[in-house]
Amino acid sequence: MAKAKGALSQDEMKILRPKVVAIVERLSKVFPEPGTALYFSNPLELLVATVLSAQCTDERVNQVTRSLFEAYRTAQDYADEDRSVLEERIRSTGYYRQKARAIQEICRALVERFDGEVPGDLESLTSLPGVGRKTANLVLSEAFGIPGIIVDTHVKRVAGRIGLTRQKDPVKIEMELMGYVPREQWSRLSNLLIWHGRRTCTARSPRCPRCPIQDLCDYPEKTRD
Repeated sequence: MAKAKGALSQDEMKILRPKVVAIVERLSKVFPEPGTALYFSNPLELLVATVLSAQCTDERVNQVTRSLFEAYRTAQDYADEDRSVLEERIRSTGYYRQKARAIQEICRALVERFDGEVPGDLESLTSLPGVGRKTANLVLSEAFGIPGIIVDTHVKRVAGRIGLTRQKDPVKIEMELMGYVPREQWSRLSNLLIWHGRRTCTARSPRCPRCPIQDLCDYPEKTRD
């Protein structure tokens, strides 16, 4: 089978594995517990919070869900709510009409197909309306303890800059990153890259001089201050 355009060869990935181990070790010292910043107490809450987090800060989502999760305890609660009322409750997260619709569509599917419970496998989660692999892997990793690579904008950017992937497609990036570390470290690797992307390797002005993995990074446009 021909190698996909932009894909790293097995030999290239083998050479990169020691670098990935070093990256995980160093970033783990900066972020000892690199889990999600979203507040939740069960899989449904995390799924709803993840929908709300699109184009919104985790801090804002956490402010909104503090009261939201008190008002809605089950998937049926969300499904039965008047759409306009739900929209008002989540208005400050932005794109509130689309998010309210998405939450209700997901919750109706949960009620109709999964007895109101969030399923704990990738295939079932991604069968829900609007739920992609990124959201599914986040829920599985954080709420069920099932390892997965979460490819959000931070992971996509940081993995590319460091030189761990040449891919642009999130699924292809996910597959390549899975090959660097054992399965039990998948979630840690992606979460470390997420936090590093938020705090240091930002999109517009990466803080390269203070980067703990600067010498391991292939980014040609490193900043000097």
